[in-house]
Amino acid sequence: MSRRWTGAPPGPVLCVGAAAGLHGLLASGSEGGAVRVWSQEGLVVGSLSLPTEEDVTSAVFSPTGLLYVAHGETVSVLDPRSLKGAVQELRGAGEEEINALALDESGGLLALADDTGAVRVLELPGGRLNRTLRRHTNICSSIAFRPHRPNNLVSAGLDMQVMLWSLQKTCPLWTVSLQEGVEEEEGHQQRAGQLLNPPLAHCVSVATCGNVLACAAEDGRVHLLRVGAGSKLEQQGALRAHSQGASQAHFLHCLPQPYWLVTGGNDGLVALWDLSQHPVVTPQGNAHTRMPGAPRRKAKGRGKVRLQTQASATALVKAQLGRKEKTERLLDKGQRGGEEERGGEGGEEGERGGEEGDPGSSIEPSPGQEEEQKAGPKVSFSHGDKVNWICPALLRGEPSLVVADQSPCLTVYSLAGL
Repeated sequence: MSRRWTGAPPGPVLCVGAAAGLHGLLASGSEGGAVRVWSQEGLVVGSLSLPTEEDVTSAVFSPTGLLYVAHGETVSVLDPRSLKGAVQELRGAGEEEINALALDESGGLLALADDTGAVRVLELPGGRLNRTLRRHTNICSSIAFRPHRPNNLVSAGLDMQVMLWSLQKTCPLWTVSLQEGVEEEEGHQQRAGQLLNPPLAHCVSVATCGNVLACAAEDGRVHLLRVGAGSKLEQQGALRAHSQGASQAHFLHCLPQPYWLVTGGNDGLVALWDLSQHPVVTPQGNAHTRMPGAPRRKAKGRGKVRLQTQASATALVKAQLGRKEKTERLLDKGQRGGEEERGGEGGEEGERGGEEGDPGSSIEPSPGQEEEQKAGPKVSFSHGDKVNWICPALLRGEPSLVVADQSPCLTVYSLAGL
């Protein structure tokens, strides 16, 4: 049984964040600058409309309980228990529109990814620029710090690159081209309904061990990478997870087992994977995983990425980013043509807090599916709409998934049975 939280303003919810702890709050950001703070019972306990009315693209809580939200080129620092206005505005934090925020474990560093492809690292409190990392040749869409390694972070972008950085250097430790990985798998069979989409990287996550990475991409796969001694890339593989673009991939830090992964996509599917026996995580258990070649630094003179499937890529990036301005930027960067994909209709409006039962979207065991590796998801179910964001959270002591889509509502699925 799922629960539906209402109380957000009209328009799609673009991002969700959860504070740590048994009684932690949640926050959602929507189109038009709307921020909502939720209790664990699904009640709206605070609301704010940012005066700039820019889309809220990312929301993260610090260990001290402050809420950081990205909108346009600005990061607003909010007190979620007194949501009357910004405690601090970090204007110009991004060079262009910010797509993702990430805090390190101590809460002393805030990393952000923006449309220029840059990763900027700010010192907290205060927001002083620590460094800017430049290697992506297109929009940087997602970033994550490596647990237990405060000087390492991972970035992923629409240039189809995943990079591991050390904050002590200005060059990435290694770069992986998802496009090259896909091209090497010439013998794989395509799933029914799967388009030939390029693997634009949308979302990257790191397991609590700090050594296993997952990256959701537009080709429907979730690409897996394992980091070994000396921060070297040791293993690479993929899950054939979705029949359309995979928009979300998050390790479930709310579960004791470190290798549970949740994925969501434009096909409306939400899937739960147990990677504990996957060959990327346990390489000796299976010989099918491809060992990558030497990770490359950015090739000189390569220029901007030229997509072979430009029309399809432009339309599908529009669907993932959900905003016309993003599509226009991509068109300016050399991706032309394509027919804009229609997003789902907005859901019902409402300013009241509370939950509604939704018996039509309960979790059921996954049917057998053809996967990159032999094992498929442990559980999969149709959410019914394109997934914008998935936030794993511990709600009233119960592991849960908070899913945002094209509606103004949030849907909560319990994972108590896992």
